[in-house]
Amino acid sequence: MKNTALTSTHIDLGAKMVPYAGYQMPVSYDGVNIEHETVRNGVGVFDVSHMGEFLIEGPKALELIQKVSSNDASKLTVGKAQYSYLPNEKGGIVDDLIVYRVKDETYLLVVNAANIEKDWNHISKYNTEVGAEMRNISDGFSLLAIQGPKAVEAMQSLTSVDLSKIKFYNFEVADFAGIEYVIISATGYTGSGGFEIYCKNSEVQQIWDKVFEAGADFGIKPIGLAARDTLRLEMGYCLYGNDINEDTSPLEAGLGWITKFTKEFVNSENLLKEKENGVKNKLVAFELDDRGIPRQGYDIVDNDGQAIGTVTSGTMSPSLNKGIGMGYVPADRSQVGTKINIQIRKKAVPATIVKLPFYKV
Repeated sequence: MKNTALTSTHIDLGAKMVPYAGYQMPVSYDGVNIEHETVRNGVGVFDVSHMGEFLIEGPKALELIQKVSSNDASKLTVGKAQYSYLPNEKGGIVDDLIVYRVKDETYLLVVNAANIEKDWNHISKYNTEVGAEMRNISDGFSLLAIQGPKAVEAMQSLTSVDLSKIKFYNFEVADFAGIEYVIISATGYTGSGGFEIYCKNSEVQQIWDKVFEAGADFGIKPIGLAARDTLRLEMGYCLYGNDINEDTSPLEAGLGWITKFTKEFVNSENLLKEKENGVKNKLVAFELDDRGIPRQGYDIVDNDGQAIGTVTSGTMSPSLNKGIGMGYVPADRSQVGTKINIQIRKKAVPATIVKLPFYKV
């Protein structure tokens, strides 16, 4: 198991530590519901330093990114970020990621922790033709997600940048918590606003300490991975390994909005055919009509008890106090308002397909 630069800090804070994506990570401190509510109503801090970071640089950088990613990175200007995915050759997804344009010819790719080696090898394979400069800087960098509606106010004293002026999916390279150059990115995985701070491992303890000093009057708390999952699911954000993987179609997963056929990219020809022919299945969101907690792998069944799909993510929503989830069903049964059932052990619990997000501000 790898550790982040803050592992000992989490242990000192009494975090429950679990193995996750090859790292020892804090899953909770005070309990998932308390931590979830802290982010929805105040401000909380996640150590997500297990995430991977690649630098793609030089005159060929954009060409490589355009080849391996689904979104149109030519639209990025310096200071902007973009959600995208890496398509594979068979119609599935290698990973989802965020692309940052840091300088004219420098891009930062942020990938999922469990996929660092796989993503690096996949991109490198296509780079043999292109010849961009690639650096895997994952082991040297840390990432803190400071999330919640009070994040701007709580963190403003730590930087000379006006945090309220950084728009969603924009970022600044600026001073923060006494460190001269960090990336302050208006991104996150919670739907409650806030920032993600990229810094060197040697800087993250100082930043962590100052963040908690600055946020003390705002009820700031450390938040674990369990609440990160409930928060992202309430927004309907896909989780790699659950809702999307090497075998899931990005179009069936609802990622058509970041699939830009204005350029050629890996498997774009086949994905365009799939779009034109129409998808067979769709990833839908559902709420349970009765008590119960849906879990990944549970069957979605019709009124006759026949399996028509599978739950990919599910939980008891702390904000809504009801069971929510996502899963794939046939496209002709995917309309909002459609009644389905979730097989929870021996009981088929009725549920309704709903429009995302589950949690609305």
